[in-house]
Amino acid sequence: MNILLLGSGGREHTLAWKLNQSPKLNQLFVAPGNAGTSVIADNIPISVNDFEAIKATVVNNDIQMVVVGPEDPLVNGIHDFFLNDPDLQQISVIGPQKEAATLEGSKEFAKQFMMRHNIPTAAYQSFTAATLNEGFAFLESLQPPYVLKADGLAAGKGVVILSELEEAKMELQRMLVDAKFGDASTTVVIEEFLSGIELSCFVLTDGKDYKVLPTAKDYKRIGEGDTGLNTGGMGAISPVPFADASFMEKVQKRIIAPTMEGFQKDRIPYQGFVFIGLIKVGEDPFVIEYNVRLGDPETEVVIPRIKNDLVEVFEAVAQEQLRNINLEIEKRATATVMTVSGGYPEAYEKGKEISGLTSIKDSLVFHAGTTLKKGKTVTNGGRVLAITSYGTDFKEALAQSYQNVKNISFEGMYYRSDLGFDL
Repeated sequence: MNILLLGSGGREHTLAWKLNQSPKLNQLFVAPGNAGTSVIADNIPISVNDFEAIKATVVNNDIQMVVVGPEDPLVNGIHDFFLNDPDLQQISVIGPQKEAATLEGSKEFAKQFMMRHNIPTAAYQSFTAATLNEGFAFLESLQPPYVLKADGLAAGKGVVILSELEEAKMELQRMLVDAKFGDASTTVVIEEFLSGIELSCFVLTDGKDYKVLPTAKDYKRIGEGDTGLNTGGMGAISPVPFADASFMEKVQKRIIAPTMEGFQKDRIPYQGFVFIGLIKVGEDPFVIEYNVRLGDPETEVVIPRIKNDLVEVFEAVAQEQLRNINLEIEKRATATVMTVSGGYPEAYEKGKEISGLTSIKDSLVFHAGTTLKKGKTVTNGGRVLAITSYGTDFKEALAQSYQNVKNISFEGMYYRSDLGFDL
């Protein structure tokens, strides 16, 4: 089977690495890919949102399956594009249709879905520029800190948490009136702040049945001790030590099952990954958000723990036969450490040569933001490389990753040395 994987980050390199192990795979194409995927697949230099170019690639290379990595093409309706084109209808697409992808494309849509199906989440209200004063009044009714979320996709930067009321009011005005996040903040969701510890839960569904993947916990803040600006993720561990059997039973009963039943009741077609961002408040789980794809850097710790042939699993999703798959999970823990460009998540430079890649032992290196320049691997993003290791527990896995991170260098390289500090 020929497969096209869309995306260019660490998530996509990890998926490519796993797909590449399948005897069912004939040829793997990645669009646009990175320096890491170029070693194990054919990179195609096209945008994930250029559907016509994707169609040409599929037709010209006799591709039978398309695996969608990032959220943008899903929210923009790539699955629907395939279903509506007579030349593409027979191609399997792993990733939900546009209506289902609205779960990530609109915070308000997701909140309404949770309320409809009694899925535990923070209390909220939505506001537009026309209802700015009502927004101010709602903020006044809440206890600090204040959580403001741009309704649409804002590249992971659309959530603001502030401790001062006046500051929260000014931020609401910036988002709604000054269009701080462009169209993404035409509507803003304000919700109560939940205090607890976060984790990620991943589910793969074929639209009828589903499989729960290993849990993971990522670290979003740039600074040690979870301080500073939010990033796309500075590292992750799997499994999550505090997500024990009794807690996961609550997650299954109160969140996963009602979510899957909600898709059926609302007739939302869903084939692909559901990422459920959770927070543990006391002993109870609440949903912070839904994403409609795998998380990054969580993919770099979750996928290496799945023993199954991933092509076989994806075929089962496409054929609505997921019930016949018995997921085998690696008992060992995994941990990944992300190296990032100097200045990230604010302004940073690209094109810095990376050295030490050949000196990595007993760890996996997943490229997040790299490219090839005159035969050399150079930086091409804020998050550059994810170093993933196995261990008897997350501490041993982290120690192994940190040992190998020391072998890698590029100008301005930074990483957090305290992952797992809160566990």
